[in-house]
Amino acid sequence: MAPTKAVAFEPLYESLEGVERLENYRPGGYHPVKIGDQFRSRYRILHKLGYGSYSTTWLAHDDENRKYVAIKVCTADSKSQEFKILSTLAGSQHASVKCLGATMIPSIIDKFNIQGPNGNHSCYVTIPARASLADVKDGSWIRLFQPHVARILAAQLATAVEHIHARGYVHGDLHLGNILLKMPPDFSQMSVERLYAEYGAPELDPVIPLDGKPLPPGVPSHGIAPAWLGKASEEISSADASIMLSDFGEAFAPSQEQKYESQTPLVIRPPEAHFEPNKPLSFPSDIWTLACSIWAIVAQRPLFEGFLATQDDMTCEHVDALGILPPEWWEKWEARQDKFTEDGRPINRNPFRSWETRFDDSVQQPRRECGIAPFDEEEKHAISSMLRSMLSFRPEDRPTAKHVLESSWMVKWALPEYYKSKDTFEV
Repeated sequence: MAPTKAVAFEPLYESLEGVERLENYRPGGYHPVKIGDQFRSRYRILHKLGYGSYSTTWLAHDDENRKYVAIKVCTADSKSQEFKILSTLAGSQHASVKCLGATMIPSIIDKFNIQGPNGNHSCYVTIPARASLADVKDGSWIRLFQPHVARILAAQLATAVEHIHARGYVHGDLHLGNILLKMPPDFSQMSVERLYAEYGAPELDPVIPLDGKPLPPGVPSHGIAPAWLGKASEEISSADASIMLSDFGEAFAPSQEQKYESQTPLVIRPPEAHFEPNKPLSFPSDIWTLACSIWAIVAQRPLFEGFLATQDDMTCEHVDALGILPPEWWEKWEARQDKFTEDGRPINRNPFRSWETRFDDSVQQPRRECGIAPFDEEEKHAISSMLRSMLSFRPEDRPTAKHVLESSWMVKWALPEYYKSKDTFEV
């Protein structure tokens, strides 16, 4: 079962940039972790790595094994089966191509619970990651990966998804924020002093209640923004490009559980979640978001865009880029009459951006402008052919993850680049 959707609360504290929603420090919510806290008499908290709706993640030093680890501290009311799923997915160590995906899933090093003022919190320990692909794009002015790096990243992501699907699970929340770059090999030898000197010590911002009253015991005295351990996307090298797919809080096994609601961001949410709400989601929903994620790896801008977009806005984006919806969806889409003619031509909308337009202005032209080689016509066609098939409107028309790995672009460009570089970042 996926965790209960996070509850929205009225602002109680002055907002802090880059910090989790402070109102979620409440009974059932986050645990107030402090720099210097020690868990299990061995894990010493040094910095924050990130946060999500159902957890905060911290960089710690394992004083027993003398290495750095990541500790994910779940909200007290989280009912995620993430630990069980990760244990299953990371359990395969065979050398086959299929099980290379197991090396891209976080391995659970340790698990424990914390009893705190907001409840009982499950915690688990993994190897730390340096940054998400979303972070390294945000840390860049040009928001592009070098072509060979984009191939390596895409090949790994497809391999990881194939592994997850082969073990019977849907990830349920694929996007660049959940695709992490592994730490460089020398990170574990770095002293704490050098760590702070190179990446910066934690900055503590006071938490200030709006009502002027003292902070409740379950609220931290200071907010901490996550550490920046990455580099700009265009500076990522082959040696840096080893990924780990994270955040399995929305993952589920279709054979054991029926799930109808997608929690992925609206701009990449698969259309069946809207047009077929009574049909359970399954593996094809990951194929749609995998395609959107691969596009975001090779492109500067997302495939589908919409600031404060509605569902109808996103459907317009889909039709502009991919063509008319299946007849049964087209007929029941009420907003269609104001947006498109019967044959799918837009009504009084500008700009209309076709697939070709998007590929040129999001992938090719930005590369030319930045002095990075664009994809040649043959590779461009192979990328488009693979992604268009993955973005078939009907879920049953999409290829499986195994078939994605057998596509022309994967076989001729992405996978060979990955295999060539693999030895450079194995540790």
